[in-house]
Amino acid sequence: MAAEPTPVDPPQLHRSPAFAQGMIAPAGPTLYVGGQNGTDSAGALLEGLEAQTEQALRNVLAVLAEAGAGPEHVAKLTICLAPGVDPGAAYAATGSVWGGRRTAVTVLAVAPARPGALVEIEAVATVPEH
Repeated sequence: MAAEPTPVDPPQLHRSPAFAQGMIAPAGPTLYVGGQNGTDSAGALLEGLEAQTEQALRNVLAVLAEAGAGPEHVAKLTICLAPGVDPGAAYAATGSVWGGRRTAVTVLAVAPARPGALVEIEAVATVPEH
């Protein structure tokens, strides 16, 4: 089994309970999860920021699971929020699906490509060797 990424939090930087300043990912297979919106298995976009964020994370978790990985293998998340979306509200919506798992995170305010989408989440993860 591949080692999990290790957080890097220099003491001269603020230590966030939500994210790591950096991650060391062990050498080995890497999974790049493309941007996931809050769409269900039928392709329907869920209503509202909380529902979309939770579903986007469930979609990320599904791709990870298919590759034999889990959230503990994620080195970095990139979260794209539609302009005007409160990042704090988006973060609050992650708890029930993602939990308190810290990783490197980049949050951008950009319009997701899908009309009506409020959030899009992509991930980079190590993949345990089978």
